[in-house]
Amino acid sequence: MYALGCTNAFFGNELYRFSFAHISPNGIWCFPESLSLNDRQAAEQHTTADALAIISSMAVDCCLPQLFCLRGMTEFRAIFNVLSIPFIGNSPLQMDLSADKVLARNIVLASGVNVPEGQVITKASCLSRSISPISYPVVVKPAGSDNSLGVSLVTDAAQLENAVADAHLYHDRVLIEEYIEIGREVRCGVIQRGDELFCLPLEEYAVDANKRPIRLHSDKLVRDSDEILDLPASALGLTWIVDREDPITEIIQSEALKCYAALGCRHYGLFDFRVDPSGVPWFLEAGLYCSFSPGSVIVKMCVADGISLENYFAECVELAIVGS
Repeated sequence: MYALGCTNAFFGNELYRFSFAHISPNGIWCFPESLSLNDRQAAEQHTTADALAIISSMAVDCCLPQLFCLRGMTEFRAIFNVLSIPFIGNSPLQMDLSADKVLARNIVLASGVNVPEGQVITKASCLSRSISPISYPVVVKPAGSDNSLGVSLVTDAAQLENAVADAHLYHDRVLIEEYIEIGREVRCGVIQRGDELFCLPLEEYAVDANKRPIRLHSDKLVRDSDEILDLPASALGLTWIVDREDPITEIIQSEALKCYAALGCRHYGLFDFRVDPSGVPWFLEAGLYCSFSPGSVIVKMCVADGISLENYFAECVELAIVGS
């Protein structure tokens, strides 16, 4: 979905020639003519060793990683460092740090950013002792999962065991985090433009104490009857760009810059915050990726601020190549 959105946006653009390396969940590579299912199925299959030799012979100028699983964001991204091929986006180390919600919160907490109080539960600790959060409600989430998989809001002790068990389906460690009362929930994008960092307009999410106290997986990704992925939030009016004159903007942007620096980001970063009723922002998570599809959050923020997808992509290609 993401990679197709990007390549379709640049179809006919004579500045770039895209070649595709597709990696299946079983680790088999192929180099299809396009990302269509037919072309992927028809392409010759290769082991990782053979695939690296093919990539080395392709005279690649720049790589745009579009893998969103943990191995894709770390191990496979690191391959391009080994091959000395510049790539757009954050390093494998930073991707690993941000994907681990416990590490990420500890790092940004040390930089002076507010983080909800929390505790980490392992499968072993579940067996050896009872789980007793300080108070309810709490948010239970896997230490490493995307798009709110395994995340739930727990309002009393009777719900906690099942919520932890569900989160453990996605990761060995589970984070039980203080629930921050709803004021607002926003995301801030920080991008590098030349030698300077630039904060983009905020994106706000629809939250409601009764109907939508937290954002769930169904708010972020859905599949239609043909198993095609889609992003429902925008279509349902659950997100919108915040006016730069809104007083919350400057507050959140200041905190986002702290997160960007603390996590050692490069090129871009996205940071989610919940703002409590008194106006205090609390860090929720970091998302250090951009697909360069028109539906990508950073791209939508750029467009809202007058930066076209074409111009922003060109800037990132230059950053990757010159910075290498």
